[in-house]
Amino acid sequence: MSKSEDTGAPLADAGATSQPVSSRPRAARRPRSQKGAGRGRAVQKGLSVAAILGFSVALITLVLDQATKLYTFYIYDLPVKEPVEFAPFVNLIVVWNRGISYGLFQQNSDLGRWGLIVISILAAIGLSFWIRRTSAKLLAASLGLIAGGAIGNVIDRLWFGAVFDFIQIHFGSWSWYVFNVADAAIVAGVVGLLYDSFVLEGRRAK
Repeated sequence: MSKSEDTGAPLADAGATSQPVSSRPRAARRPRSQKGAGRGRAVQKGLSVAAILGFSVALITLVLDQATKLYTFYIYDLPVKEPVEFAPFVNLIVVWNRGISYGLFQQNSDLGRWGLIVISILAAIGLSFWIRRTSAKLLAASLGLIAGGAIGNVIDRLWFGAVFDFIQIHFGSWSWYVFNVADAAIVAGVVGLLYDSFVLEGRRAK
């Protein structure tokens, strides 16, 4: 009995060590939920479709406004040729606006001029943040129209000292305001903003 016990122990030891045990820990797999969360955060950092639309509208508005002003003033030479009958109810004339859109709140001093410049720039910055945060396409486009028009008129005040208005709507002897592309864009943007606030906002809340 003693011999079998003596010889059995080594056999048990050999059997125990015959199966190799890996000392390397298994690589931890990254949960799929974390990968998905990472992709979600990456998407959130980019611009939404609405924001891209809003900034694009602002840029297009600014380019159209400045292009029409530069062509009308420097190339077509409207100050020399005015008044020009562009259509049955549209004339082209030169009016220097020292107020806001459509001649409101005229400022005849340098302090008033620079005050309007600062206010317009701050408004455009605030509208840009609004565009960046919204996901509503019509709202973003409306804000882009207002921001692009405001920047266009700011450039006029910096370059000419006043806003260059040249489009006159008239019906016979009755004349409406003289405006430019930036003014028209601002009005269209305000209309779109009101429609979104009073109509579409309620629909999105449902």
